[in-house]
Amino acid sequence: MSGEKAMPLELVTVPCRQDNYAFLLHDDASGETLLVDAPETAPIRAALTSRGWTLTDLLITHHHHDHVEGVADLREGARVIGAAADAHRLPPLDLAVAEGDTFTTCGAGAHVFDVSGHTEGHIAVHVPAATAVFTADSLMALGCGRLFEGTAPQMWASLLKLRALPDDTLVCSGHEYTETNYRFALTIDPDNPALQARGKAIAATRAKGEPTVPSTLAEEKATNPFLRADDPGLKTTLGMETAPDADVFAEIRARRDVFR
Repeated sequence: MSGEKAMPLELVTVPCRQDNYAFLLHDDASGETLLVDAPETAPIRAALTSRGWTLTDLLITHHHHDHVEGVADLREGARVIGAAADAHRLPPLDLAVAEGDTFTTCGAGAHVFDVSGHTEGHIAVHVPAATAVFTADSLMALGCGRLFEGTAPQMWASLLKLRALPDDTLVCSGHEYTETNYRFALTIDPDNPALQARGKAIAATRAKGEPTVPSTLAEEKATNPFLRADDPGLKTTLGMETAPDADVFAEIRARRDVFR
C-alpha cells in the first residue's frame, strides 16, 4: 500500500544455560529470523515455536562452547554465519565474514566488526535497522570479556570501534554478569552518579527476574569503566594520569579478573 511504513524488526532476548543470552531478530515482512549464538537448544526452540518463527540465519560470534552448543540442533535449513578467521574451530559455516563485511539478514544490512580480545576472531555485528549491535563477550553490560586469547591493546581497540556507534544502539551482550560488574565498577568509580543510578535500576530489574541486557551504548559510555580507560577522571582515580589508554584498560581488566 502506498505510504505504508515498514514494520520494525523485533528483538527478543533468550535466557540460556545459567547466565547466557541468545538473541532473536525477526522481520515480519519477509518472515526471516536471525539467531545470534546458540548456547542451548531448548529455550531457543521454545522461543521460536511460541512465536511461529522459522530460523533463517544463525550468527556465531566466537567459538566458545557456551555460544555454539546448540548450532548443530538448530541449523536445519538456516544459513550459519561466522568469522572466517575462526572458521577452523567453529561449526561448519555457510557464510564466512571478516572486518568490514556487510551481509543482509531480516531484510537489513548487518555490518561486521573484528572485536578480538576475549578470543582471537571474535566478531560483533551491527544492524542499524534494529538499532542493535550483537557483541557477545566483547563489550558487555558494565563490563567486557576476560582476555583469554587477545591482548589488552587489542581489546581496547575493539571496544573503541563499538564505542563509536550511535548512543541509542542496543548493546546485545552474551551474559548476565551485570550485578557483579556493577559492584566492581563502584570500586574504581564510586562517585559516578550515573553508575549509582544504574545500580538501582539493575537491582530492580533482577528482583523481577528480568534480563539487564540489552543496554544502550549511552549507558555503557557513561558507566562502563572498560569504555572509559581514556577518561581523565578515571585515570586520576587509578593514579595513572599519564599512562597510555591501553595500559589503563589493562589495569582495569586485571583488577576485574581478581574481583569477587
